[in-house]
Amino acid sequence: MGRDTVNALGFCAAVLQKTDPEAVMGVCTADHIIEPVEKFRELFGQGFALAEQHPNALVTFGIAPTAASTAYGYLQLGETVSGTARVVERFREKPDAPTAEQFFVAGADKYLWNSGMFVWRAATLLDCIRRYEPEIYGGLMRIAEAWGSSKQQQVLAEVYPGLKKISVDFAVMEPASRDPQVKVLAVPMPLKWVDVGSWNAFAETCPHDESGNALGAARYLLHRTQRTLVASSDSKHLIATLGCEDLIIVHTPDATLVCRADQAENIKELHKLAGQKFGEAVI
Repeated sequence: MGRDTVNALGFCAAVLQKTDPEAVMGVCTADHIIEPVEKFRELFGQGFALAEQHPNALVTFGIAPTAASTAYGYLQLGETVSGTARVVERFREKPDAPTAEQFFVAGADKYLWNSGMFVWRAATLLDCIRRYEPEIYGGLMRIAEAWGSSKQQQVLAEVYPGLKKISVDFAVMEPASRDPQVKVLAVPMPLKWVDVGSWNAFAETCPHDESGNALGAARYLLHRTQRTLVASSDSKHLIATLGCEDLIIVHTPDATLVCRADQAENIKELHKLAGQKFGEAVI
């Protein structure tokens, strides 16, 4: 049941707090390539230490931008605390292109990409949800109250699907960065980070031919084709191109996507339209 990230994380926090009122929880994303792992482990440990030292802190992890991307939220940085951590003066959701360019030009000392990974006390997250999204908080508390009882699944099925669908970025991080009762801290992560949540990012992980084509399919024939991603989940399906440049071509048993590479960040819009017309399970 997809109700976006504030409900998924709030649900986890509510259950954790019930079993351990002092619980500190970490949030990692499943589709990122992060190297070296040892350095990442060290930095994530710093996040836990910060959350333990500052009970009112929401800790996030920032990546130095490599382009003026509109695909990520940005962390506007303030003073340095506890070594290399920085106060986040404002959490900026995904900007338009001119604003992203301003952030990129300002440099990594002023703005970092938000990696989507966090560490915080479960109680602190829940307190933020209580103040910023009280209806969601009420539902989470109903779930937590029934957790571990004979009514656990019944209450979960009744409450969770009706929770307001909103991301933790919009619901918590943005208002928290303006809230004097909360300290939003960023740990800079100077390491290799690829968010494989986009097809352009996926292309970076694929082998490339001499024409700059990203090869994510078992069978392909790319003639007079440059800087094009071909991807397929079917090892027997042939993707053939002629005279193509800067495209993304993805084949699955249910659908085939063809788009310009510079339109990749708008695929969610296409996904929504396809779901409305053909059903959510199509792509």
